[in-house]
Amino acid sequence: MNHLPADHFASGPMWAGFIVFILAMLALDLFVFGGRRAHRVSLREALAWVVAWACLAFAFAGLLWWYLNDTLGAEIAQHKTLEFLAGYLIEQSLSVDNMFVFVMIFGYFAVPPELQRRVLLYGVLGALVMRAAMILGGVWLVSQFTWLLYVFGAFLVFTGIKMLVVAEAEPDLDQNPLLRWLRGHLRITREFHGEAFFIHRDGIRWATPMFLVLLVIEASDVIFAVDSIPAIFAVTTDPFIVFTSNIFAIMGLRALYFVLADMADRFNLLKYGLAIVLTFIGGKMLAAPWFHMPIQWSLAIVGIVIFGSVVLSLVLSRQAE
Repeated sequence: MNHLPADHFASGPMWAGFIVFILAMLALDLFVFGGRRAHRVSLREALAWVVAWACLAFAFAGLLWWYLNDTLGAEIAQHKTLEFLAGYLIEQSLSVDNMFVFVMIFGYFAVPPELQRRVLLYGVLGALVMRAAMILGGVWLVSQFTWLLYVFGAFLVFTGIKMLVVAEAEPDLDQNPLLRWLRGHLRITREFHGEAFFIHRDGIRWATPMFLVLLVIEASDVIFAVDSIPAIFAVTTDPFIVFTSNIFAIMGLRALYFVLADMADRFNLLKYGLAIVLTFIGGKMLAAPWFHMPIQWSLAIVGIVIFGSVVLSLVLSRQAE
């Protein structure tokens, strides 16, 4: 919550250039790299995309530092670059919780592996639009009512503690209000029809289970955005940094799902690590009037907690085997 004079440094062309870049990458994924045909994503393909998006995020951080160093000086360049990296790490870490939800959703609907890739791509498109609206709305609210930062902090502490308490609980999708409403108001086929969301049968339009999967995934992203977007306000309120770090985390999440989906049960302690991160970030926001924590410390603490929970999960799962 430390505000430098350059909190809103990004120009219109910078926003436009970043959005064009993201749309171009989505177009490549959809029309060039196998996005138009249903297929099971191989580990090699998923790893390539994970590495590609991580490299792009760090390359963006390097370009950001280079641009700001030339235009606004080394101090602001270093500060903004660290804000981006901290925001990216926080959003990437919290987005991993989406992966567990995706595994549960696909398992509940018994979605064949070859049909999962495209619905996740549409999920990403929807998430981009929703996140953009929520980020811009959140930044505007914080700029008008700075006390909301403390409300966000208290909410994150509450959410983190709640996650610690119910970390082992599995949501019951049979009782999901959205699914119950959809099943009561739509004609839904029993079986999948490839990647189609709707089909026509005897002149009547039917929804397929794939349409339900898409809506549940979009709804889950809204829920997770309510946690993750306030969390980055502990690092920065710069709309460009908030937006770009969120988008890079979202774009890499889909590929990360295909890398880790079959091993999700091995990361049983990761939810506890994420809960600790949320509680720490919320506490940091609440303590801001009395104690300012450097971004480097926040970056290190979040990294240590997430890395430690992943390593400990793998060690314990291997011992159990």
